[in-house]
Amino acid sequence: MEQVTLTIKKQKSIALIAHDGKKKELIDWCGEHRDILAQHRLCGTGTTARMITDQIGLSVRGYNSGPLGGDQQIGARVVEGKVDIIIFFSDPLEAQPHDPDVKALLRIAQVYDIPMANNKSTADFLISSPLMNEEYNHEVLNFKANIEERARTLKE
Repeated sequence: MEQVTLTIKKQKSIALIAHDGKKKELIDWCGEHRDILAQHRLCGTGTTARMITDQIGLSVRGYNSGPLGGDQQIGARVVEGKVDIIIFFSDPLEAQPHDPDVKALLRIAQVYDIPMANNKSTADFLISSPLMNEEYNHEVLNFKANIEERARTLKE
């Protein structure tokens, strides 16, 4: 299958998401890394985005709350090339009613080779990486060519 090179620019678009039981941890983490995060474009799901903006003073574009489609909105932004990194403090000890949406977001991040942190230590490694300050090229499946090939072979 054909690959295409995508570039994550120096100024990243970072999605910030947290389950209810992890919101305080993410907000605290954003406070610790406020200066770095302020250099990038931030977005997040409803309540999390609002709380980070109100408590930390970072400008975070809010989408819907996760259970109301916010995870899917962020996933769509990944597909559009508008989200470069996902910081998602998920709660592994609490059942989530929108778990299929969360799994879909995780899957689309993998498909598009998007760096994603699911906990504080991974987020710390990502935010402190020298790659946060440079462009980064990564290879993903050439989806257009893949669709054309599938359409051609299904006609036969």
